[in-house]
Amino acid sequence: MQNNRFPITDDHMHIDPENGIGIRAVREFSRSGGTHIFLVTKPSWSYGISPTSPNDFRVVYERTIATAEECCREGVVAFPVLGVHPAEISRLTERMSLSEAEALMIGALEVAAEYVSEGVAIGLKSGRPHYEVEAPVWDASNRVLYASLELAADCGCAVQLHAESGPCEDVVLMAGKAGISIERVVKHFATPDTPLHPSFIASHEDIVTAAREGRSFTMESDYMDERDRPGSVLGPRSVPRFTLRHLEAGNFTEEDVWRIHARVPEKVYGVQISL
Repeated sequence: MQNNRFPITDDHMHIDPENGIGIRAVREFSRSGGTHIFLVTKPSWSYGISPTSPNDFRVVYERTIATAEECCREGVVAFPVLGVHPAEISRLTERMSLSEAEALMIGALEVAAEYVSEGVAIGLKSGRPHYEVEAPVWDASNRVLYASLELAADCGCAVQLHAESGPCEDVVLMAGKAGISIERVVKHFATPDTPLHPSFIASHEDIVTAAREGRSFTMESDYMDERDRPGSVLGPRSVPRFTLRHLEAGNFTEEDVWRIHARVPEKVYGVQISL
């Protein structure tokens, strides 16, 4: 590890031993200075699963948890974030009705919440399509998203949202109704105009401004770990590299690094981040 003065946390990363380079990516992250990962479940089809019941998603969740444990053995603390990719609805409706797909996705989120309640995972993943869909699909997706907010409120955990680009302002009202603070609703691949907690892609041009303003945000790579798309979205070294680059350039202070990579994610997710 190049740095041990402070933690460096990737707020949204995937590690896929079957379709990617797996734990080798974690080693690259660590050698670059990374210390902590929020390890997010991949879609069911990444594992060749065609779910027909909520319990079918347990395979995805168990593999994510096992991978997190392997990360920890490599010296990188990995926090499992379990849930259902919003694009599942498009795949599911190819072989079942929209109402069945909606119920299946909500049921799978309920299963994910069980792992959170048991202390095995620390948060939920949900959202809505980031691509154009017909109105009924959009409405059903919003009901799934709302269910994830309610489940997160019940579990006392955060929820990461994969959604369309932009502020997602309507989620503020949904979160209020569900009883969860918007500080614990994380907008993955965020833009600065979101009222939710922003998780910025590490290369985002507004990170320096956000740091200077003392804004609460986290950084992510959204590393996909797929052999046919190496380095997508950013590579596993990106969060440490951008962080250290900003520090060396004087854009970040060490206090900024501690805030971005430890104190803010601790508050959002209710975890402990230390060296």
